Amino acid sequence: MRSQSYTLTVDVLQGYEKMVEKAEPEFRATAQQFRDLHSSHATAIANILISLGAEVDVDGSFMGTVNEAVVSLRAFFDEIDDDIMDSIRSGEDHVLKAFDGALAYGTLPEAHQTSLLEMRQELLALLDATRHLD
Repeated sequence: MRSQSYTLTVDVLQGYEKMVEKAEPEFRATAQQFRDLHSSHATAIANILISLGAEVDVDGSFMGTVNEAVVSLRAFFDEIDDDIMDSIRSGEDHVLKAFDGALAYGTLPEAHQTSLLEMRQELLALLDATRHLD
């Protein structure tokens, strides 16, 4: 498993942190669900990487800053509400592909493979549970 998967998760989390801050009241709970899921996943992935001897960068990458800026700009010109779900789904496709890439890596212990599959399934379940917002 490469640490890029972790970095992507942290970057996405930074965007959700800003989204929760800027969300309209009726959308805030949904934004919090995505933020909380990515926060949990970031911690779990960091623990996996550390157990494999990798170093993790808790600050993410420049893309995390970009994600925050995009949310802030959107909030300036428009509301952060369920109209943003198309963008959320598009971003989550990248996260799902990162899970797929990590799972395809092929050298992870079975327990770590299982954890990643569970995290991927949790994300799919949240996307499905918010399908009514499309």
